[in-house]
Amino acid sequence: MLIREFKRPDLKRVLEIESSSFDDPYPANVLVDLYNLGAGFLVAQQDNIIVGYIIFWIRFEDEGHIISIAVDPHHHRKKIGSSLVETTLEIFKKYNVNKIQLEVRKGNRKARKFYQRLGFEEKTLVIDYYEDGEDAMIMEKMLENLENSI
Repeated sequence: MLIREFKRPDLKRVLEIESSSFDDPYPANVLVDLYNLGAGFLVAQQDNIIVGYIIFWIRFEDEGHIISIAVDPHHHRKKIGSSLVETTLEIFKKYNVNKIQLEVRKGNRKARKFYQRLGFEEKTLVIDYYEDGEDAMIMEKMLENLENSI
């Protein structure tokens, strides 16, 4: 499996994965806007097919945010999501980001357990976060800066 930067021709496949992964998928224009604004945008490629993606950015000088991650449902349980997150965390470390946050639907136990296995902790419940009224759980992971680990 190859993890590489997103390219515009990948958009169609990313949208397919987005639509098959979420009840309220991001529309194409939002994904393009995030890309154009400089968000980190990686894809996982297997046999020349995009099987997953992750979008992230640095919100504050030392705080990263995972905006979205999804893996094609036919490729679940193959460590693709874990590899995307781990690659993103390495990028964050290079920029001395030490706190990573993300939001996940409170009812999405599978995603919450996935993030917990990767070292994220549940921090805050945000009531009525999503358009459909579902609450979000803010999850957070602290990273050790590369400077501090030498």
